[in-house]
Amino acid sequence: MDLLESLVQAVEDGEDEDALALAQQAMADKMDPLAVVDALTDAIREVGDRFERMEVFLPEMMLAAQAMQKALEPVAPHLELLKEKRPPKGTVVIGTVEGDIHEIGKSIVALLLEVNGYTVHDMGPDVNALDFIKKAQEVDADVIGASALMTTTMPGQQEIVELLKDMGLRERFIVMVGGTPVTDAWAEEIGADSWAENAMQAVAVLGKVMELRRGDASATV
Repeated sequence: MDLLESLVQAVEDGEDEDALALAQQAMADKMDPLAVVDALTDAIREVGDRFERMEVFLPEMMLAAQAMQKALEPVAPHLELLKEKRPPKGTVVIGTVEGDIHEIGKSIVALLLEVNGYTVHDMGPDVNALDFIKKAQEVDADVIGASALMTTTMPGQQEIVELLKDMGLRERFIVMVGGTPVTDAWAEEIGADSWAENAMQAVAVLGKVMELRRGDASATV
């Protein structure tokens, strides 16, 4: 088992000290910090999938989230260095929808967006649909990113889109949705502009959506 595989296993098993030590070793070995974050994202997504299938329960998922946070500690400074080298791309308001307290996946997306040149306003978990919109107006955001980690909270993403329509603001903001149960079909059904399956994909997809919004006809989502 190589270093990244060991790190993924430590996170999935909720072994926070092992995860920290392995992440420190990865950085000492000058491993690409984005590759490490990608592996960590896969790890926490796998735990989330197991939780949805009731193969693990809330305590195990919380331990995995803690291990993930520990593993990110030595990686974050390297990501900050990458961030300084990127030109500004836009402003994003991001959060987890109302009734949903899960935020580790959303936090990873926020971190990677910052690394890639976006100004990110992270509203945390359990955010009311109207509060997303008020914050987006306040900071003159380009994008509203709404995460849902449970099927029961996915309607909160739809509520954001509907409220924007009711307020005459739908064309002002790009709406991007994500989370373990979210699919392309759901994003299309609710009228979101885009969706992403994981954090790395979120950065790539948003870049293309931003290009389209700015009139680059060669960009396709």
